[in-house]
Amino acid sequence: MEHNKITGDGVVTGHGTINGRTVFVFSQDFTAYGGSLSKTHAQKICKIMDKAMLVGAPVIGLNDSGGARIQEGVDSLAGYADIFQRNVMASGVVPQLSLIMGPCAGGAVYSPALTDFTFMVRDTSYLFVTGPDVVKAVTNEEVTQEELGGASAHTVKSGVAHNAFENDVEALQRIRDVFDYLPLSNREEAPVRYTDDSPTRRDPSLDHIVPIDSTKAYDMKDVIQRVGAFSFLLLFICLADENSFFELAPAHAKNILIGFTRFDGQTVGVVANQPLVSSGVLDINASVKAARFVRFCDAFNIPLLTLVDVPGFLPGVAQEHGGIIRHGAKLLYAYCEATVPKVTVITRKAYGGAYDVMSSKHLRGDMNYAWPQAEIAVMGAKGAVEIIFRNSQDRTAAEHEYIAKFANPLPAAQRGFVDDVIQPFETRSRIIEDLRLLREKKLENPWKKHGNVPL
Repeated sequence: MEHNKITGDGVVTGHGTINGRTVFVFSQDFTAYGGSLSKTHAQKICKIMDKAMLVGAPVIGLNDSGGARIQEGVDSLAGYADIFQRNVMASGVVPQLSLIMGPCAGGAVYSPALTDFTFMVRDTSYLFVTGPDVVKAVTNEEVTQEELGGASAHTVKSGVAHNAFENDVEALQRIRDVFDYLPLSNREEAPVRYTDDSPTRRDPSLDHIVPIDSTKAYDMKDVIQRVGAFSFLLLFICLADENSFFELAPAHAKNILIGFTRFDGQTVGVVANQPLVSSGVLDINASVKAARFVRFCDAFNIPLLTLVDVPGFLPGVAQEHGGIIRHGAKLLYAYCEATVPKVTVITRKAYGGAYDVMSSKHLRGDMNYAWPQAEIAVMGAKGAVEIIFRNSQDRTAAEHEYIAKFANPLPAAQRGFVDDVIQPFETRSRIIEDLRLLREKKLENPWKKHGNVPL
């Protein structure tokens, strides 16, 4: 049996530091029995995860496994379940990051799915429950590994992975980058990084990003962080600290943006509608994408900034039959449940139920602002006129009357639903002031075993 011994049993585990901060890591070795999971393999991973929870430090998993070790039978299946249990127990206690660096098949896929963020490497990493051969045998579908579970499949279509990188080196570096935004545990604060970007910086260009015509699109990324070229210099024109935006899931549900950034060195989670894609409408995928991110930020005490330009929820048979009511409720639930500091800025449209869902004052928003061109209403002017003034002879005049009366931030401000109508150029300094004010915020939800999220 000597020749069957596997050094390290196909996984290397340990702990170290990234920029001086403790982290626990396990790395599967595909050269040893295809990185297959055995009882001992699982025990090593479980030991690392137990230690991480004990001391309060993140876990990074480098996944490269062909699945369960068939020779061990049910022991390998028990090993998977032991890992899954720890993934769930660690959820919301310490951050968990997964990097898929090769094949990850069968039961192996569920551990990354239970972690907070999953990243892949293009052309070399794959995630699927059953491989192409099994799919062919059972359904008679011809499909390649890449089509079934490659990086493009999971970063664009399924949303299982939060990003994909060109090679292993870039992937490892980007894991270090995202780690730098996160606290070590739910009892720690995220690290504050020095910045020479003044907290009182005012950017007049923000006054011109949002078009006057509410039907015209613009890139919300320009509001968060825009890079422009001028005389061979890069100018960072944005709300956030210079060069600090780390976007997550950029290729999936592009009509909403999520990611980490910094304001005056402090980590902030950003959720923003993207008018450049489908007018920033909320659909099933966008709701699920944002809801999971909001819950992560709340679990680890990361303040939330919500930038709103949303015409509503996407109508249509496909969305209704796909469960937009239930999936949209996930985002509503996430914001309602969150107790972290919440700052909201309405940059333009905030219509209907989507206005409520996007961290409105009614969902315990701490500071809610609107830019002067904001339209906060039940619906857009054209749709409202069709209903309210259907018998009017002069639809244009009726539309202008509706806009003057409802489609502006003043009615909401008069009722206290908006704390202030501010100029775009002063938004950065107001956000930083609010984050400082809310740093010692104490808010607790009623005791419960757990809520019943509309899964």
